Amino acid sequence: MISMSLCSVFALLSLHLFMYGCNLFMWKNARINYNFIFEFSPSTALKHRDAFLICTTLMTTVVGAMVIHLLLTASGFSPNKIDASPGILLLCFLVLLICPFDIFYRPTRYCFIRVIRNIICSPFYKVLLVDFFMADQLTSQIPLLRHLETTGCHILAGIIKTYNPEICHSGKLYMEITYIISFLPYYWRALQCLRRWHNDGDANHLANMGKYISAMVAAGARVTYSNIDNPLWLSIVIITSVVATTYQLYWDFIKDWGLLNPNSRNPWLRDDLILKNKSIYFMSMALNVVLRVTWVRTVMHFKVGPVQSRLLEFLLPSLEVIRRGHWNFYRLENEHLNNVGRFRAVKTVPLPFPEDSD
Repeated sequence: MISMSLCSVFALLSLHLFMYGCNLFMWKNARINYNFIFEFSPSTALKHRDAFLICTTLMTTVVGAMVIHLLLTASGFSPNKIDASPGILLLCFLVLLICPFDIFYRPTRYCFIRVIRNIICSPFYKVLLVDFFMADQLTSQIPLLRHLETTGCHILAGIIKTYNPEICHSGKLYMEITYIISFLPYYWRALQCLRRWHNDGDANHLANMGKYISAMVAAGARVTYSNIDNPLWLSIVIITSVVATTYQLYWDFIKDWGLLNPNSRNPWLRDDLILKNKSIYFMSMALNVVLRVTWVRTVMHFKVGPVQSRLLEFLLPSLEVIRRGHWNFYRLENEHLNNVGRFRAVKTVPLPFPEDSD
């Protein structure tokens, strides 16, 4: 069980890194100044090849750990020794993440740690674009956090010699931790919106906070329904999820992507577009709608075996990661166009009066 949970963690993380590499490649080809927008140093910022190298190295290591795990199982080693191998892999990953030596993209690793700190302490730090952009990524990685919690539970139970697989999958404490993990990314994002409203005084940030609150309510209803299967909670799940999904789709298209403007030069899109083929925007909106409603799986009890159930548990989070990578391109495209329109993506701002020819 530890190996399956941990492999899911690293697989989802690798997929997210792969999607980020695709984003970097597309942003570069579209001439979107992502380093300026994120305030990254061009000399140390990841390139798309770096992102692909990291995700490939990570998945290769995970596959190697899985092979070792299978060999140990086939050799008849005790379960405690076999389960130690995924724990060692996780420990090596954490040590590499905080390693102070200038190896394996130290500026990027430390930037990641700093951004995560800013997210966790959202009310106490000014929210930069890279902070809320990363927090949005975390809202798409709630299954990863839950797998990580399961892995940590098994490892801790094994260390304190009270190992019981059931305590990591059922019981009151398990439910409380599940609620917390399902809420945390949305909670952090809502706090960021509150802090931005406090700094800027823009009511749009409060409206954005409402979106994440509705997502928290819907997530809580779905977690409760997974344990209390009755018509009342089914109705609550459907109502809260439909409201949250509608809210999220509106914000995706109107606010984050800047599309669906009926008075635009490009009908139902926006005045300025980077992609020449306008049909791509409409197809992307349709795809975003489809991938936003994968929560329907939680209210439809498919009669599948344990293997198929595990595959669905991995496939649906993977679809959400793909949706987030798809969302990222248009979000930054819109930000880039707004920067150019407001003279923020250039070092020199035009003066309010004409310069003399001399």
